[in-house]
Amino acid sequence: MKRIVSLGLGLSLAAAGPAAATPVHSHSASVEHRSGPVRADYRGTVVIEHKQVGSVAPPGRASTLRCAWSARLEVDRVATTAAGAQASRSFATPEVARGSRTGWCGTSRDAIARAVAAGLRDAERHLAAAARDDRPALLSQVDRLADPA
Repeated sequence: MKRIVSLGLGLSLAAAGPAAATPVHSHSASVEHRSGPVRADYRGTVVIEHKQVGSVAPPGRASTLRCAWSARLEVDRVATTAAGAQASRSFATPEVARGSRTGWCGTSRDAIARAVAAGLRDAERHLAAAARDDRPALLSQVDRLADPA
């Protein structure tokens, strides 16, 4: 079973299932385009996905039960052209962290969230990298806005 938890400001945890997106970090960039400067605002949310693997063993045998987890950064971008037109895009980065803990996911959820928060002190760097990787898509969208066919 997979469960997703979103980490927001203050590391509040949401219930099982896709959680309400709370902006964790923000990043802004200015991109030059032939139609004029474009301002791109990025907001990122760290999302943790849990997967229960293994099984409980009978008494006297070792259990293989563990919670495998991975964290990714979900990004929302809104770009505004010099003319005031807007282009938006949502995308997710590849895993920014992953690991596993012995036992049930339900009992490890808080510890996993703390581990992700401690390990992602550089989330701004991941968001800035996502913004750099988004540049070709951003320019393509702005081209379409500048030259509506």
